[in-house]
Amino acid sequence: MQNPEPTREEVNALTGATVLEFGASWCGYCKAAQSTINSELANFPNIRHIKIEDGKGRRLGRSFQVKLWPTLIFMKDGVELKRLVREIDAGELKSGLALISAHQAGG
Repeated sequence: MQNPEPTREEVNALTGATVLEFGASWCGYCKAAQSTINSELANFPNIRHIKIEDGKGRRLGRSFQVKLWPTLIFMKDGVELKRLVREIDAGELKSGLALISAHQAGG
């Protein structure tokens, strides 16, 4: 059974650093990005990672205006600071993770 998708209100209420990963299990771009995403996230254990199966009629993806997969949204205390779309570059991913991680200590 699939976990229920969080609401936009629940996502906006999250504290700390969060990466939302929108995609689909059958998406080739999503599959190709998984090793890069997983290896970079392993270096930032303090960052919450939420994978969201996206598609037609999925409200959370629409509320973030997700159009291509994968889309990674880097958030701090419910506020989007950066996003990566489709071609996930390891350097850009690391930069986004460092951005939200750096905000952990200082607030």
